[in-house]
Amino acid sequence: MRAERSIAPVLCALLLGPLLTSGCVTEAPDAVLESRFVEIVELPPPSSAGDVSLEEALAERRSQRDFSSTRIPLSSIGQLLWAAQGRSGDDGYRTAPSAGARYPLEVYAVTATDVFHYLPDGHRVERRSDGSALGRLGDAAFGQQFVSSAPVVFVVAGVQARTEVEYGDLAPGFVEREVGHATQNMLLQATVLGLAAVPVGGLDPDEVARILALPPGHDVYYLVPVGRPA
Repeated sequence: MRAERSIAPVLCALLLGPLLTSGCVTEAPDAVLESRFVEIVELPPPSSAGDVSLEEALAERRSQRDFSSTRIPLSSIGQLLWAAQGRSGDDGYRTAPSAGARYPLEVYAVTATDVFHYLPDGHRVERRSDGSALGRLGDAAFGQQFVSSAPVVFVVAGVQARTEVEYGDLAPGFVEREVGHATQNMLLQATVLGLAAVPVGGLDPDEVARILALPPGHDVYYLVPVGRPA
């Protein structure tokens, strides 16, 4: 058993190494990215200072499911993406901890018109037009239609193969914990921005992956609908 465990990461590294450098799919060749998205959009720089303390954000955070129809600006979407998986310094580390700095998480944002895929390097997003994805997410969440009524829904996915390279069969647990780190960051950031948000774990991950046309090996863990309180 020990020998099998030691061989598996090596095989993964040999087979997947070119796509796993720095543990980030966003550094795949441009041809791979362009096959799924039509353009790369620069996000406004994220803010690293605010008027709400961490203690206030912790005290005020509540799960809210009633959203107004007011559009969420790209700057706020970018701030929430940064809170989940953004780079927090020039050393390449991110806002959420990652076992072995493998960074298996991928975060998407879905609006009524677009699907965005976050690129932590450079604080950018890949964008493609999609007018049906948001409406279908409510069905994929077992009919929880407040999901589709949110102006934006964030999707937290993970690529276990990145973590398996170093941790073998311990990888699933590590990835799940990292999903929790990133999602809590996002919920606290939403609170600071005065937005309503709720984590949704009741979903069909395969259906969400189909709706968003996620690449093979991307496992969906959480939806986070966000909007202004109704």
